[in-house]
Amino acid sequence: MSQAEHELEAPDQSGLKRTLKDLFAGAVGGVAQVLLGQPFDIVKVRLQTTSQYTGALDAATQIYKNEGPAAFYKGTLTPLVGIGACVSVQFGGFHYARRAFEARNSASGHAAQLSYPQYYAAGAFAGIANSVLSSPIEHIRIRLQTQPHGANRLYAGPVDCVRKLSAHQGVLRGVYRGTAVTYMREAQAYGVWFTTFEYLMNADAARNNIKREDVSTLKVAVYGGLAGEMLWISSYPFDVVKSKMQSDGFGKDMKYLSMRDCFAKTYRAEGLGGFWKGIGPTLLRAMPVSAGTFATVEIVMRMIS
Repeated sequence: MSQAEHELEAPDQSGLKRTLKDLFAGAVGGVAQVLLGQPFDIVKVRLQTTSQYTGALDAATQIYKNEGPAAFYKGTLTPLVGIGACVSVQFGGFHYARRAFEARNSASGHAAQLSYPQYYAAGAFAGIANSVLSSPIEHIRIRLQTQPHGANRLYAGPVDCVRKLSAHQGVLRGVYRGTAVTYMREAQAYGVWFTTFEYLMNADAARNNIKREDVSTLKVAVYGGLAGEMLWISSYPFDVVKSKMQSDGFGKDMKYLSMRDCFAKTYRAEGLGGFWKGIGPTLLRAMPVSAGTFATVEIVMRMIS
């Protein structure tokens, strides 16, 4: 009996076991993602939220010169813990939805294999589920990454940041600022991310007449990297608006009243190009980070399967 048939016969026990494995593998992949991507991420956020740099190289040079090499890992503690949880939810949510689609397809007399719209829907589900964690985690990280350096810094660390954000507007409007646009970004981003990866993996297996699990880890990394590029190309304008809202001031210093207001003001002030500021270092970061995430998850899954 195949694994798929066994899961359909005993969905509660086998499905739960598989979900726990997906969550664990995703958590390990998330740690790898943060360690690989954090230096690129701070450059991206600075370019998105300020106009003081001429480009990615200038931003990286000035950060290094003015703040030292440790500045590239500003705000790392929050994502190191949080992104591990986020990637865990992403992979757990995706495979949970995938199995639900497989069961529905089989029950209706069709092949269990998902269609690509179903892959997209499963990825979007994972992204939306992930938003509950990713929105406050990224908000805190952005606040720590964009605060003044040295004696003028606003927050002593992640806990202090949460406390001060909550004091301004409460948990929902303070800590969870920008959540609406985060939902839109995450649904689109992870719908495209998982669909691209699944398409490349399925195409390779069919082309070489092998099982998916026999695709080499190197190829898994390459396909994961390409999926990462597509993730950001498909969702980047949402990410820019999210970063602007989550680095905005409070009270009389607030520039953006809502997601819609932020889109409108960004377009009026910067044109369409304003929605693509920082895309260079983001795409440069996406390839190794996404490749490392998928390869790490694949290695962990093969070890614990």
